[in-house]
Amino acid sequence: MKEYKTITRIAGPLVFVEKTHEIAYGELVEIELEDGSKKNGQVLDTSKDLVIVQVFEGTRSISKKCSVKFTGKTIKLGVSKDLLGRVFSGLGKPRDNGPEIIPEMHLDVNGAAINPYSRESPKDFVQTGISSIDGLNTLVKGQKLPLFSGAGLPHNEIALQIARQAKISDKTAIVFAAMGITNEEAQTFIQDFEQTGALERAIIFLNLANDPAIERLITPRMALTAAEYLAFEHGYDVLVILTDMSNYAESLREIGAAREEVPGRRGYPGYMYSDLASIYERAGIIKGKKGSVTQIPILTMPGDDITHPIPDLTGYITEGQIVLGRDLHAKGIYAPIDVLPCLSRLMNQGIGKEKTREDHKAVANQLYAGYAEGRALRGLVAIVGEEAMSEKDLKFLRFAEAFENKFVTQGRNENRSIQQTLDIGWQLFAQLPKTELTRIEDKYIDKYLPKASEAIAK
Repeated sequence: MKEYKTITRIAGPLVFVEKTHEIAYGELVEIELEDGSKKNGQVLDTSKDLVIVQVFEGTRSISKKCSVKFTGKTIKLGVSKDLLGRVFSGLGKPRDNGPEIIPEMHLDVNGAAINPYSRESPKDFVQTGISSIDGLNTLVKGQKLPLFSGAGLPHNEIALQIARQAKISDKTAIVFAAMGITNEEAQTFIQDFEQTGALERAIIFLNLANDPAIERLITPRMALTAAEYLAFEHGYDVLVILTDMSNYAESLREIGAAREEVPGRRGYPGYMYSDLASIYERAGIIKGKKGSVTQIPILTMPGDDITHPIPDLTGYITEGQIVLGRDLHAKGIYAPIDVLPCLSRLMNQGIGKEKTREDHKAVANQLYAGYAEGRALRGLVAIVGEEAMSEKDLKFLRFAEAFENKFVTQGRNENRSIQQTLDIGWQLFAQLPKTELTRIEDKYIDKYLPKASEAIAK
């Protein structure tokens, strides 16, 4: 390895080095400090005259007198099945006081998006145990379905509940990556996984708020590399939960500012779309391979603004969104999923007679239509009062209230099967006249509505 002492500038987490030999993008770097200790970094940008290095441990104590060595290697994660049940830092170092992993192989964390020609279309239902997702915004194996939240909303609790309850197949694994979280949140995550037994089938990567921002850019790639190994080398169906992608994007903006790049929308780099796509597009199923990678990225929308660049770009890349509602949370409803702006673009491919139940699509359509009408009538009630409403309108108002209290609301440890979710839907339909069930075929009404009425009577 050639050694250089040509550091010309240090800006934030970046070190600028001149007069080097030809350096590859993404190459690992060792920086030797004046006291003999070392720091590690990665080549962020390279040109004929200048190389920009991002330092993982921060640039404190680095001066222009320090020496820089380019290793010719890229960041790799040592992988084996022993990763399961372990907790790591954002850079893949053990955080649980356990032994170092003896790897079967080393994989480049940058990976690659799945080739569209080799990608198999997602079509298998994934049960999360949360009615608002399973019933109305169904997650499908191999899908990327983000969760849009806001400050103070219980997205972390929902993430943990999905991690505990998610069932893709008999060989399900969870890869959980948290970025920019506090020590208290990290302890909560670890304790929840340990106490519920979910840690046995999980790999956890934790990047704390006091860890370098650069590490946040590596953490999701570490997680996806571990997921791809389990999925495509050992046939696991892996659910990857990434929280919080807003912290990831903020780190991306911080690095862009340190590089003095021309900012894009709201100060974020112009390449943020392609950068996020390099993460999200690693979800999917490969033809001829047994395993799969399903993604639930979680992000907090600044100011609850769904048009903010982070949720906006995420929505373009992914296949739908789950949106948390602040109004529902204020009512004390958990999980506060506002189903009206939610969408799962692959839902129709994962439901039906052989996968969930024959009436699933019809129930989802009718629940959505009934709740939308009830919500719209609430604005009218505020103006004219309930006394001026027709009997039909009052029934839809009651339906919307019951939908929130019985369908959306469930316990933090309540794991509902898809059959239970659909049965609750039919019990809600029993409150409406048959003539208003316009989205459901008569054969389903005749089959399921009497059973629902009997269950209510009991």
